[in-house]
Amino acid sequence: MKDQSSQDSLSRYVKIDKWIFEVKSVRAIRVEDFGKPYTAVANIALNGDSAYIDGLLTREDDDFTREDYQTFGKMSQQLGLETINFDRFKQQRKFSDTVKVPPINCVKPELKLVIV
Repeated sequence: MKDQSSQDSLSRYVKIDKWIFEVKSVRAIRVEDFGKPYTAVANIALNGDSAYIDGLLTREDDDFTREDYQTFGKMSQQLGLETINFDRFKQQRKFSDTVKVPPINCVKPELKLVIV
């Protein structure tokens, strides 16, 4: 599978003949090559401009990393989502969180050092 650049966008709708197919669910697997054993899996439900990450599982001693988090953000940008919602368990307690997704063409502010 070839990687797409972060500037590409993914369509959530495909028209074939008289049908429109809408992507409402995504299954994500962390693996170098499709068909190989994977080290993490997540189910993502899409609803409007939001996504809900459900069932995020990793192999034992194989954490969900900052790089993984950024990859999910890129995918969300490419789908034109505005927020990602997820639940996680920490110390046997459930925590819910909502993350805002910056637009794909978001311009980062330029910072420069000013001596006062």
